[in-house]
Amino acid sequence: MNYNLITILGPTAVGKTRLAAEIAFAFNGEIISADSRQVYRKLNIGTGKDYDDYVVNGVQIPSHLVDVVDLPKEYNLFNFYKSFFQVFTSIKNREKEAILCGGSGLYLSSVIQNYDLKEIENTDSLEQELKLKSFDELKEIYFSLVKKPHNKTDLTSKNRLIKAIIIEKSEKIIEGKTQINSFNIGVNPGREIVRRRIKARLEKRLNEGMIDEIVKLIDDGIAPERLIKLGLEYKFITEYLIGKYSKEEMTEKLYYAICAFAKRQMTWFRKMEREGVKIFWLDKPDVNAAIEILKMFYDRK
Repeated sequence: MNYNLITILGPTAVGKTRLAAEIAFAFNGEIISADSRQVYRKLNIGTGKDYDDYVVNGVQIPSHLVDVVDLPKEYNLFNFYKSFFQVFTSIKNREKEAILCGGSGLYLSSVIQNYDLKEIENTDSLEQELKLKSFDELKEIYFSLVKKPHNKTDLTSKNRLIKAIIIEKSEKIIEGKTQINSFNIGVNPGREIVRRRIKARLEKRLNEGMIDEIVKLIDDGIAPERLIKLGLEYKFITEYLIGKYSKEEMTEKLYYAICAFAKRQMTWFRKMEREGVKIFWLDKPDVNAAIEILKMFYDRK
């Protein structure tokens, strides 16, 4: 098979970004982030924006879809999908390698498994019509359009259902969309190592000022409810700041929540494999091993 994308995926805290940057350096590539929270500006420590990871042998590796949205705005699967193809087309037009990197399973699947998402156009009247319907009526419409929902959060509120139906009913194809044939390399050192890395990273981030980062966001006018919605670090630290937990309780609960998140990530990747996605797994972010695999199997489209 001829490929037109390299994807580096895996659970949190395994060194994906650095590996992707080293591969980009070796293959004249640029990185497209598939991280659902690194898109937000000012979410730095909590989302792990390790900018030094993008510097390889003194060369700054170009990266995309990091720091592109200001809170409290929302960024969702459709925003990512549309932006991905804009960036992907730009990279390919410059005859460089596109390297997708991240751990957000839904974002990765949308590209690797070629989801059929469409642009929203001229939807005001449809939106007004849908707002008059009950939640059950909206669910009935949704399931008539989507037999196997990719994102079950669409079913959690009336507003989400309305947005999902509008997307499904739209007929305008996303600009730049093309068939993706992705060569996928996964990093998974095993559950115990991942848990140890999560613990060490959490301690490091707390010492580097992660709590102060969230205090500053609240001082800048970002509502605690919006930060809690971001999950993990932003959820538990915000709840600590508003008095729900002691610092010790927050740290313990956050550690276990991140471990559970890493487990869910691996469950998602295994699901992708069951659905036919081939992933070449490494037990550590070894660039030499990754390059050898690419040299053996990666035929550029």
